[in-house]
Amino acid sequence: MDTSGFVISTDSPINKLECWEAFQGLTDREKYYSHYLSRAGWDGGLICLLQTSPESAPIFLLLKEVFSRQSVKSLREATRESVRESEFQAFLYYASAFFTNLGNYRSFGDTKFIPGLDQVKFRLILTSSAFGQNDPDLLNGLWTACAEGVYSLVPRVRQLGFGEEGISTYYSGNCTREDAELVQKFMQQKGLSPYNTRLFKVVSQTGHVEYNLRLASAAVSNDPVDPCDNVAHLLGSPHTHEGTTITISRGDYAPLMQRMCDNLEKAKGYASSDLECSMLDNYIRSFTTGSIEDHKAGSRDWIKNKGPTVETYIGFIESYRDPYGVRGEYECFVALVNKAMSAKFATLVESSEPLVAKLPWPRAFEKDRFLRPDFTSLDVLTYASSGIPSGINIPNYDDIRQNEGFKNVSLGNVISSAGQDKRVTFLLPEDQDLYIRLKGPSFDVQVALHELLGHGTGKLFQEKQDGRFNFDVDNVVNPLSGTKVTSWYKPGETWDTKFSSLASAYEECRAECVGLYLCMSQEVLRIFGHEGIEASDIVYVNWLNMVRAGVMGLEFYSPETRKWGQAHMHARYVILRVLLENGRGVVKVERTVGPDGDDIVVRLNKNKIEVDGKSAIEDFLRKLQVFKSTGDELQGRTMFSHYSEVDQDWLSLRKIVLARKLPRRMIVQPLTSIKDEGVTLEEFETTPSGIIQFFCQCYPGYDHALEALWRKDSQFW
Repeated sequence: MDTSGFVISTDSPINKLECWEAFQGLTDREKYYSHYLSRAGWDGGLICLLQTSPESAPIFLLLKEVFSRQSVKSLREATRESVRESEFQAFLYYASAFFTNLGNYRSFGDTKFIPGLDQVKFRLILTSSAFGQNDPDLLNGLWTACAEGVYSLVPRVRQLGFGEEGISTYYSGNCTREDAELVQKFMQQKGLSPYNTRLFKVVSQTGHVEYNLRLASAAVSNDPVDPCDNVAHLLGSPHTHEGTTITISRGDYAPLMQRMCDNLEKAKGYASSDLECSMLDNYIRSFTTGSIEDHKAGSRDWIKNKGPTVETYIGFIESYRDPYGVRGEYECFVALVNKAMSAKFATLVESSEPLVAKLPWPRAFEKDRFLRPDFTSLDVLTYASSGIPSGINIPNYDDIRQNEGFKNVSLGNVISSAGQDKRVTFLLPEDQDLYIRLKGPSFDVQVALHELLGHGTGKLFQEKQDGRFNFDVDNVVNPLSGTKVTSWYKPGETWDTKFSSLASAYEECRAECVGLYLCMSQEVLRIFGHEGIEASDIVYVNWLNMVRAGVMGLEFYSPETRKWGQAHMHARYVILRVLLENGRGVVKVERTVGPDGDDIVVRLNKNKIEVDGKSAIEDFLRKLQVFKSTGDELQGRTMFSHYSEVDQDWLSLRKIVLARKLPRRMIVQPLTSIKDEGVTLEEFETTPSGIIQFFCQCYPGYDHALEALWRKDSQFW
């Protein structure tokens, strides 16, 4: 088997998250606030290890001890006679990739990665280290626990997924999609959100199935934490459901959740308003009891807190990595407002209603009123999760998004960090310079439209518990069929639970299409300072970036399982296929032969974008919204699956994509700390050593609590 696609390349670029200037502009109070929020974030970040793979926690403990006990330079000296420089660099790059992904699966694509040196040399570095020399029993115990997991590439562990198709620690190893569906129905009946849960299955000798549904919380007892504890009544006593037994318990990740609460409590002392204090109180209550309703209350405070200097959000948020698509990965960001770019976003928000009216679906399929969000450009100080996005539209709770509002954030220094990449594949020579020059500015426009008017628009037709509807059920007409709407979301159903594993890619596709559709608006382009020829070039590069990404998305398709990985890249491939099928020649994908072998060229006809390209996206976008609004999962899945197909011709192109794949960049973040002079910010060099140093300083000491959590559950995989 060719393992090269799973190896972390030593050519992987490492970029810096620039935040120094924004941090220096904070008051002392704001610096302390951001520090304690960041500490809460990184304490919770360890949860990602437990959500990724059975071996991620021991790998983390092992690597951190190796590098905490001596410098990289000292470790190199200890191994110089027995390990080649290329092997040592492979070790460093593996450790860097592991730390930045908070696990041994790529956050972008959900595929496993392994070291680029053999297991014998990997172990030799470990045993030659100060950790191996001074504490061999602990090192050997950790290595024994994770060695197979570090290197194994048996089919099941090559990607995240269910059963024999992948590994997931959101579920015990014996759980299937059918188990997830059964328990999801039970949760809907109980009004319980899956976002902060994991599911464990035990089958007795008689064949009886018992499920343990765990809530993430600092509290471990079934007894009420206080009179307002709104989950205690569900705990302890077994529930019977469809011939199985389901027990709900709390205390998943308990010691880590408690650390989060402790630091959020400290942050409260430096909050700038009563609203921020209320927000943190609700988060603390949620993380203490396991109540998603309390997290919703904190989210309501958050969307009301307009334009804070220090912005933050924390919890179990995005469901991309759950193979069933409903359980949230932990994440926390702490970021500082970029006032200049935020002013442009504020202007875009003010112009939103006319732009929403241009979207290609009937008024009845749009929210009753556009809930103008707070939309800011932020410089990220801390992003504690498996990956860092370019923009966010949250909260993800349908009832809040539909009726109360949301926030958009564009992570400006993440976008500019991506702009440090200079190598480009699959474009014509005449497109290269323009693409490199305008990719960043065009992406600013796309991210803004994607988040604000993509994720921020569209109505879900819902039936309420009392039998009333949030739309005119007798008169609303489906524009695709010309007949009355006949399907909607029943009580307890949400977008995520209804469309499950399809939800993430489908919604990202819808938001990307909104960006493509509206980026041609001269008003939008003027807001971002683009007029005349440059405005036309911005549109061209934005579309070019999308269709190129569609080709590159083939990397994230698995021919073995016939499944897609990364949601955004899946979405971009679908958009490419739509344009190829319906765009009347707006784009062509050609196989070529260059001086260094087989290649691909993406040709985008600039003159066809505003008519043929727009028409294809308009028709597709209308269908995406209608199927989403009406909860028509069957038609939505059928259409999306058609454009998701990868036939033999595309598989042959996929081989070229893999052969020419450029290593994905890693990002080194800054770190706050409290010293005599107050809160300081330390930046690290853009090397593997810099990433390693960051994580060793971020997590000082050996984490016995993390070890205990990992060992307690290791029996389930």
